Amino acid sequence: MKKSLAIAAAFLAAAACTSKPAEQVETGNYPISPVPFTSVKVNPDTFWGQRLKASREVTIPLAFSKCESEGRYENFVHAAEQLHADHNLGFEVGGYSFDDTDVYKTIEGASYILQTYPDPKLEAYIDSVLVLVAAAQEPDGYLYTARTMNPEHPHEWAGTKRWETVEDLSHEFYNLGHMVEGAIAHYQATGKRTFLDIAIKYADCVCREVGLGKGQVDRVPGHQIAEMALAKLYTVTGERKYLDQAKYFLDRRGYTTRTDEYSQAHLPILEQDEAVGHAVRAAYMYSGIADVAALTGDAKYIEAIDRIWENIVGKKLYITGGIGATNNGEAFGANYELPNMSAYCETCAAIGNVYVNYRMFLLHGESKYYDVLERSLYNGLISGVSLDGDGFFYPNPLESIGQHARKAWFGCACCPSNICRFIPSFPGYIYAVKDDALYVNLFVSNTMEQKVAGKDITVSQKTNYPWNGDIEISVDATEADSFTMKLRIPGWVKGDVVPSDLYNYTDGKRLGYSCKVNGADAQGELTEDGYLTIKRNWKAGDKIALHFDMEPRTVRAHHEVKADQGRVAIECGPVVYCAEWPDNSNFSVRSVILNQNPQMKVVSRPDLLYGLNQIVTDAQEIGFDKAGRMNIKDVKLTLIPYYAWCQRGSGEMTVWIPQDLRAANPTMPETLASKSKIEGSRTPSSISAINDRLVPTPDNVSIPYFHYWPAAGGTENIIYRFPEKTTVSSSTTYWFDDQPWGGCKVPQAWRIYYSNDKGEWVEVEEPSGYPTDKDKACQVLFKPVATTAVKIEIDQPEGFSCGIYEWEVK
Repeated sequence: MKKSLAIAAAFLAAAACTSKPAEQVETGNYPISPVPFTSVKVNPDTFWGQRLKASREVTIPLAFSKCESEGRYENFVHAAEQLHADHNLGFEVGGYSFDDTDVYKTIEGASYILQTYPDPKLEAYIDSVLVLVAAAQEPDGYLYTARTMNPEHPHEWAGTKRWETVEDLSHEFYNLGHMVEGAIAHYQATGKRTFLDIAIKYADCVCREVGLGKGQVDRVPGHQIAEMALAKLYTVTGERKYLDQAKYFLDRRGYTTRTDEYSQAHLPILEQDEAVGHAVRAAYMYSGIADVAALTGDAKYIEAIDRIWENIVGKKLYITGGIGATNNGEAFGANYELPNMSAYCETCAAIGNVYVNYRMFLLHGESKYYDVLERSLYNGLISGVSLDGDGFFYPNPLESIGQHARKAWFGCACCPSNICRFIPSFPGYIYAVKDDALYVNLFVSNTMEQKVAGKDITVSQKTNYPWNGDIEISVDATEADSFTMKLRIPGWVKGDVVPSDLYNYTDGKRLGYSCKVNGADAQGELTEDGYLTIKRNWKAGDKIALHFDMEPRTVRAHHEVKADQGRVAIECGPVVYCAEWPDNSNFSVRSVILNQNPQMKVVSRPDLLYGLNQIVTDAQEIGFDKAGRMNIKDVKLTLIPYYAWCQRGSGEMTVWIPQDLRAANPTMPETLASKSKIEGSRTPSSISAINDRLVPTPDNVSIPYFHYWPAAGGTENIIYRFPEKTTVSSSTTYWFDDQPWGGCKVPQAWRIYYSNDKGEWVEVEEPSGYPTDKDKACQVLFKPVATTAVKIEIDQPEGFSCGIYEWEVK
């Protein structure tokens, strides 16, 4: 990085001459106008203030340090050096083809945070990084270090020429998308055009070279995001060509070389009615459709995105607001396929879900979109980063037996860098404006300055939301004679878990709300769009006291969600709760059954995990003793907000708690396998899944598994060492196979060995056969043998890995 900064210093003076703060003009015409993050200041001593502080002090510095240590800046330096060389310098191109985006996303997050925490040193650091980025840009605007640093031998995913593999793995348009998003944030936060001009040059390059015109190539993004970014670039610059390019990318989907469901190219977008394929790519594309629909008023686009949204919210949304059911392609599952332990719910997908619903609100102006946005925001999104800001989840499952742990970073760093950019952008989601109406969509202590109907107003909030439902809204200053205040009444207050029948409250409670203005009942009405609408002559000093009843609620899923049958989830306000091991150390949280009429107590814990509310209720633990007899024990079950799980180490956790006997999961007695010590050719922590006594069924493969990916082909082995010599005569294996999109297949062949008295490995005699059925019990019977250890030897298919749910020995 010293070399990188030296180059930056050399260019900085020239850059400063061309990067002066400029007057900002937004020209977009969404039906409803966003109130930008630059107009909102979140109070530091609040729920979201703590998150913003962690982003500023921990997450963003960590992300920048990773850009340094992992060679992200060096890629730009090498590209710049190659551009000025008269021969190929032979730089080795490693990593991923989208590594440049880690830099763009971190700059985006840092730019947002500058609004909340002005920091000249941080701003100067960003300037120095942008010098590196600018130096790597080719004269015609193309900026893709994975090719530029070594044109003769670019990244293996890049293809031999521009755009050749952009529909597959080159990610050239994906890089453009994140560049534009970051550049706009930087421009809005600082007024400087440095990054914006770089992004415009690359966008212009794409507009010139990609399309249906003479000399252009007809390509769509392999990984979407350019669509929504180009739409945003149109709103900032007023240049229609960017919106047209976004629409071209969407219109051509399904008509080029890419026509698969994984990339949402199986049908033209106007014919799609179901969310399918890679969940992050899908969410970014759906956001782009909503952008184009809102900015053009195209009725067919509006109909298409409405259909897709209804499918997600009605059949594919987790109660945490997460999306993407399966790791098989990091994808949406079938309708109502919402497993818990194997839920993928990628952090990036939760962010994408917020983007989609935010744009749907800007298009339609209905509160139901913010109901979904808020659910994702408080649960499945912020669960992706630790409260300290330095630990991350890639998937966000709804159940665990301890196999999940937060990571300091990932080689494929999309989720940490995405969190890095999203959390600081939060202030921009609180308010919106249309004509003379100010929409108050989220409840957080803040101060907002904005024009409404051309008049300046200042509004502030004070609240302890989401821990209670009391919000004070003050009109601090106003030039307007009158305007309309539209206060969102959340769906959870009105008895709707989500705006569909996917989830329903089961406790029979009816919550209410109240609103007073200056101590008197507000003269407003709850309009069809879901807002309490108050139009009056507001004056400085006016105060609104908004109250929502907030109590713990029990929720059941639609009967077709098999993973949740007989179970309930518990939530309070917008927050979904879970039971986790540290608060219930005397029993297994996965083996409890909730009372039929649970009485729940809310306990304030300002001392725990930066302050939160716990919920305590009675339950029973069910289990078998060593003799196989069932025992039932009364317990006090303590729950914490789902977003706060795995902050105190790995262990058991569950969101959906059995309430019917059919869903009970009793603790099981030990088996020979569960008592054995595991050894083998590879022994990561996930190998503990093979003897956890959880086996897949045709209706449920949502259990832990172990796999060898990315180690493909060859022979692997696993050993069970028994506590003492034992006679065994059978082995049963449940193979994991994630075809057609994944990298694991059932084995080409496998064998069982035992350790003889000399410690030598000997193949068992008279095996009945070695079946390789997917997700089924593959049992081999053999001649009984007394031994202290057995070994399973696995021949992996060429180019693929193998995986195991469970390996039993008897």
